[in-house]
Amino acid sequence: MSSSSDSNHLPVKSIPGGYGIPFCGAIFDRYDYYYNQGRDKFFASRIQKYKSTVFRTNMAPGPFNASDPRVICLLDAVSFPILFDTSKVEKRDVFTGTYMPSTTFTGGYRVCAYLDPSEPKHTLIKRFFFSIVASQHDQVIPLLRSYLSELFIKLEDKVSQKGESSFNTISDNEFFNFVFRFYCGKDPAETKLGSKGPTLFDLWIYPQVAPLGSLGLPGWLLPINLVEDFFLHTLRFPAWTLKWDHKKLYDAVYTSATEALDEAARIGIGREEACNNLLFVLGFNSYGGMKIFIPTIMKWVGLAGEGLHRELAAEIRSVVKEEGGVTFGALDKMTLTKSVLWEALRIEPPVQFQYAKAKEDLVIQNHDTAFKVKKGEMLFGYQPFATKDAKIFENPEEFVGHRFVGEEGEKLLNYVYWSNGRETENPKEEDKQCPGKSLVELVCRVFLVELFLRYDTFTVEIGNPGLGPTVTIKSLVKSSDF
Repeated sequence: MSSSSDSNHLPVKSIPGGYGIPFCGAIFDRYDYYYNQGRDKFFASRIQKYKSTVFRTNMAPGPFNASDPRVICLLDAVSFPILFDTSKVEKRDVFTGTYMPSTTFTGGYRVCAYLDPSEPKHTLIKRFFFSIVASQHDQVIPLLRSYLSELFIKLEDKVSQKGESSFNTISDNEFFNFVFRFYCGKDPAETKLGSKGPTLFDLWIYPQVAPLGSLGLPGWLLPINLVEDFFLHTLRFPAWTLKWDHKKLYDAVYTSATEALDEAARIGIGREEACNNLLFVLGFNSYGGMKIFIPTIMKWVGLAGEGLHRELAAEIRSVVKEEGGVTFGALDKMTLTKSVLWEALRIEPPVQFQYAKAKEDLVIQNHDTAFKVKKGEMLFGYQPFATKDAKIFENPEEFVGHRFVGEEGEKLLNYVYWSNGRETENPKEEDKQCPGKSLVELVCRVFLVELFLRYDTFTVEIGNPGLGPTVTIKSLVKSSDF
């Protein structure tokens, strides 16, 4: 029996909680999760009930989308990292949790996100992704800055004309153009996608994650919730209805990303399989991730107020002046800017759920107890609870821009898990950590740099979240130096 760490000094207890009556228990838990309690209260109430951050429950979507909804919840910073240890857990077909979307969405292929590192194709495909990122290393900053310039010009025009501007719509469009150009070498306007790329990608992405979503209406609106639950969480979306949308996206990537697909063939991956994997990384991981996380940065930095804005602007402008431009060296010297990014990743991570199956009998532990897990049991981690563990982070529910500045602050990076791994680690071919971890952080840092080179401060209004927060820019105060 393996252990997630040295648990000899901790009492070994059976895991509290349960699954209720077969089938019905999963339905009851699903209604608590979506309608009666809501996501955070669902987990918090069970922590309180069982006096444990590790417990058994059913996880959505349940019947009939998922054949087995039973999971062991890991809701603290100590137990959560077992989900990364692929020597002890298996990550096969668990990217979206207890259910898996039809491979019709991905051309009939199980793309890399659904592969376990023990599968030979996983290493090849991840190597392919690393090669793309490496080949674009020197071009990424100037390329990104050109699209960010368009983003901010459009925001300014809208604020000037209407007194406010939706951030998400403009951001989605410019970041889609950037990631398509980054991976495929062409602006999407040069392909048959034209200006419809973000819409087509949204139509393709949403049905794959729809069983995890909800309108978030209160439980007393039972008739509406019954209808939503039936269509979103009970029925499987007929993926064949999006076959032509997938083909448009596939053809745009296939005809544009010729150099990348040539490299895939050299590595030993068929062009069709490589293209479907590239489409998934471009649309689901990259564009989908930026669609969520860039507005999240705007939300937390915007709400932090003018004091933090002044500090960020002073650091960014000083370092850029000293280094003679926005360079990799300059970005690395911006300690507060990096801390602000890590804090946003901690408090509202773009990927909130992690799943894995025990490869063998395990002993896992939280802060004060050890628990036995049997081979084959599904482990589930809700990341916002793990990265807001009050035993690790002081004032965990508060956005603290300086949290990771200095030696003591940097030690806390060991508990920032947004990339399916620790922030202190880098992805490898043989693990499941995000291969674009460094690219994501680079993009977010450059975004913050461009923001505070242009503006002294700004104000936001936050709306009801969909996939990530909805942000409205209420004001932009331009820098006199820009």
